[in-house]
Amino acid sequence: MHTAGMVSWAARAFVAVLLLWLALAVMRWFKKRQGEDDEKGLLRALANALQPRLALFIVCVASLFVLTLLVPFLGLTDGTWHGLVKALDVLWVVMAAWAATLASWALRVMVDWKYDLSTPDNLVARQVHTKINILQRIVIVLIWIGAFAAALMLFDRFRMLGGTLLASAGVLSIVIGLSAQKTFGAILAGIQVALSHPINIDDVVIVEGEWGRIEDITFTYVVVRIWDLRRLVVPVNYFLETPFQNWTRTSAEIIGSVFLHVDFATPIAPLRAELERLCQKSPDLWNGATCVLQVTDTAADCMTLRAIMSSPNASKAWDLRCKVREGLIEFLQRQYPECLPRRRVVLEARREQGGGMMDVPIGPDTKGQS
Repeated sequence: MHTAGMVSWAARAFVAVLLLWLALAVMRWFKKRQGEDDEKGLLRALANALQPRLALFIVCVASLFVLTLLVPFLGLTDGTWHGLVKALDVLWVVMAAWAATLASWALRVMVDWKYDLSTPDNLVARQVHTKINILQRIVIVLIWIGAFAAALMLFDRFRMLGGTLLASAGVLSIVIGLSAQKTFGAILAGIQVALSHPINIDDVVIVEGEWGRIEDITFTYVVVRIWDLRRLVVPVNYFLETPFQNWTRTSAEIIGSVFLHVDFATPIAPLRAELERLCQKSPDLWNGATCVLQVTDTAADCMTLRAIMSSPNASKAWDLRCKVREGLIEFLQRQYPECLPRRRVVLEARREQGGGMMDVPIGPDTKGQS
């Protein structure tokens, strides 16, 4: 092995030792700090997310490091030596791309910890999570494309091939563009969704008549977690081309409504007082902004009451609506059972009077007439 080869081998060995030492140091630091009660669990979150990935990374780096150290002592010929060195260079490029990918995961975990989705008013957190979810995928794709290009650049033969590929790039781009225009359009739509925010992660939406939350946003599709734990997979273009309901576009606060059909004799004031009592009895579901009972419609045999109440979010609004509906019905059953909806029927009988027939109403107002 000549002097230039020894210098190259020494440089690779130094880089390998440095990377292995850094990976082990990070593992030891995580293990040491994992049990400590840090500010909001950032270190625990990083440790839980990265330890499995770091363990495999360290095994691969250590194996490559050992192989790099043993190469000079294998007694290889120059041709075999250069081929093995090229292979090791490619593997080290892969390790570097892998390390950059792990760094992107660490940054994402830190962002997820800083912008917590479990807070009540989490609009900013949902917007940040949506951007990071899309942009991290783009970064990972760019990292591995760069790694692939760097690996090709290590071989002179592929450098020469690059000129031929560039010469035919015009025709190739047209063919690829025509065959993959829908895919590229979906990717651009995913980027547009990440930047313009028609939807965000954990948004409450009505899609295809289904109520659910945005669970995941990718380049080409969006996953909606429906209330009964089903998953609705929708093309990302759908949210740019089709009208849909977003209940948390600017705020999670929402107004829920309850409709009751009651008799015309129902007193409104006691029901309104009962509605206020039910709302005040549920401070965790009612945010104190809106609590109104109104007569919104009348029919031939009943009138329609509408109760509206405001809640911090859609899930609590649903629970409050159910509680108010049950409470008002129970109140009517207990205090005003005669005010429940009823259908009035008036029967008429005929009796003789003189030389003809006379219609006589039979009902609650006949007062015993026969």
